[in-house]
This record gives sequence, structure tokens and C-alpha cells, in this order.
Amino acid sequence: MSGFKKFLVQGNVIDLAVAVVIGAAFGAIVTSFVADLLTPLISAFGGLPDFSSLTLKVGEAQFRYGNFLNTLVSFVVIAAVVYFLVVRPYSRHKERAAGREEVAHRECPECLSEIPRAASRCSQCCAEVAPV
Repeated sequence: MSGFKKFLVQGNVIDLAVAVVIGAAFGAIVTSFVADLLTPLISAFGGLPDFSSLTLKVGEAQFRYGNFLNTLVSFVVIAAVVYFLVVRPYSRHKERAAGREEVAHRECPECLSEIPRAASRCSQCCAEVAPV
């Protein structure tokens, strides 16, 4: 039983629980953004964006492909919103942070250990290094 308690209290489980809750809340925000703002904007310029009335009848079977089109359009719009408002800005931020981190250190020419850029002597092998 103590192993199970340790598992539940580990950071990974708690981080995952927080991520699920935040993800659900963020999903509701994005869905509302698409349904309440983007869909009316699309209908203002492109006509009625609701395809649910589109059907195809083959014999006695009725295929409601309009609902599928609604879901497909909604998915594409939600994916675009998430990409442009979350993924791209986060990727740019990560690239900038990585660029700053690379500039802070350099390799020692003697032992190839990582030393601060402003160092004049390696902390590992005590070799003098040329200033940058």
C-alpha cells in the first residue's frame, strides 16, 4: 500500500492531473472561441456555416454527411487556433531561450568541458583560454 501512496504523491501523477484539468478548461475556451466568434465571422462572409442539413439518401438509408462536415470544419479551425495562438508562440519562446543558453557557455579547447563564455581559465583542467 505504501508503494501506491508514493506513486500517487509523485510529481508526475500530480503534474498529469493538473495538465488534464487545465487542458479541459483550455479546450472549453477554444471551443467557445470557435463557436461564438469564428463561426459567426465565417457565416458573415461565406454564408451559413452549418452543414447539418446535408444528407444523402441511398435506398432506405440516409447518410448525414453534413454533421461530419461540421465536425471536420470545427476540428480544422480549432487546430489552427491552437497552432497559431499556442504552438507557434511557445516554439519561438523555446528557440529564443535556447539561443540565449548557447551563448552563455563554450567549450574548453583542451579538455572540451563546458565553461562560461567570460572565463579566462577552465575550471576542469586549469588551462588558459583565449577571451571571446
